[in-house]
Amino acid sequence: MQMHAGKWKSMNDLSFISTYTATREVRQTEESMKLGTRAMEALRAEVTGLLAPGVELIVVGAIALPGTAVLVEKKEAYLASFFSGAFLREAASLFEKYSIYRDKPGSAENVGKASRTVPWQLAERFGADALLEAGESGILAALWKMAEASQVGLEADLRKIPVRQETIEVCERLDVNPYKLFSKGCLLAGMKNGTAFVNECRRNGYPASIIGETHAGNDRLLYSGGNARYLERPGVDELKRF
Repeated sequence: MQMHAGKWKSMNDLSFISTYTATREVRQTEESMKLGTRAMEALRAEVTGLLAPGVELIVVGAIALPGTAVLVEKKEAYLASFFSGAFLREAASLFEKYSIYRDKPGSAENVGKASRTVPWQLAERFGADALLEAGESGILAALWKMAEASQVGLEADLRKIPVRQETIEVCERLDVNPYKLFSKGCLLAGMKNGTAFVNECRRNGYPASIIGETHAGNDRLLYSGGNARYLERPGVDELKRF
């Protein structure tokens, strides 16, 4: 199965993503939900470093890998009516091949700290401003946390985020949004001139892509084709539905 980042070939070009036009009222609602001092301190403790305007946003490792494995485990009987056993076995083993922990044998529960992985260490070497491993509520939660902790705006193209075709197809059958699905093993990095870092990650066998950029405004916009919407505060992880 193929990795997609930049061009989608299924799921009706992300038809599950809300396509409403961003309005003044929606932005005002987001502004009224600003974090308090203690909550902001706790959030900043999760993120290594802070973003500045004009920094590129980079995702290393495919999203939703352990989430995909859990979905296969929980809904195997149902999924078996659509997919072969070989396909489901591959979907359940994606974490070991396409996460930032690919060089560290083990499951998502026992692989250790993200800061000890090759991509994290490469990011530090290339001068990353901020680093955060995605986790509960997926890559969208990681984007919101990093931007909120840094108090910057951003624009990101969802079609550029690395995601496995197996994940797309499993999520489609279960009506799950992979961008809000448990994504341990996926690294979000912010740095200037990230192309060299992306190329080095790929040279070492890690999926990586520049997905967007920060700016000095308050708006945090997600794009998919001609559609745009605001990045919302993280909600419940999609796995909680199962």
